[in-house]
Amino acid sequence: MAGPSPSRTNGKATAARSPRRRAREFALQGLYQWQLSGNDEAAIEAHLGDVEGFDKADREFFVKLLRGVLVQRLALQEQLQDYLDRPFGELSPIEASVLLAGAFELSNYPQTPYRVIINESIELAKAYGGTDGHKYVNGVLDKLAARLRPAEVEAKRAARAKTR
Repeated sequence: MAGPSPSRTNGKATAARSPRRRAREFALQGLYQWQLSGNDEAAIEAHLGDVEGFDKADREFFVKLLRGVLVQRLALQEQLQDYLDRPFGELSPIEASVLLAGAFELSNYPQTPYRVIINESIELAKAYGGTDGHKYVNGVLDKLAARLRPAEVEAKRAARAKTR
């Protein structure tokens, strides 16, 4: 089962994307495949490496994201569960994969602003998830970011309040 196609979005060709965004898309596809097939990361990486457009992705980031989520998935699920309205296992495979990847980035990439991670996750959910999945992803990751990066989130909120 191929899962979401990283080279197309809702049947339309997508605009130019950064290598990191492409890496996130391929990682999402890999996580989706893993959830549905149970294939190991090496098989998933080998398969995705042959997919059209992979050569334009940030391969190093893709590998770190895919492997990191798979290694830390239980801890990430536990972190996310506090902000879910249902058990993690009841989420759609796409929303679950997007949330895991977003939680992994929030936890392991402090140099990437939390809003960038959340916005990238929202875009993935819009492109590949259910109708309102992006709203759910936004709400969950925003709450998780407030717990994992309280100073950064508070500084952003304070800056926003000053401009109002």
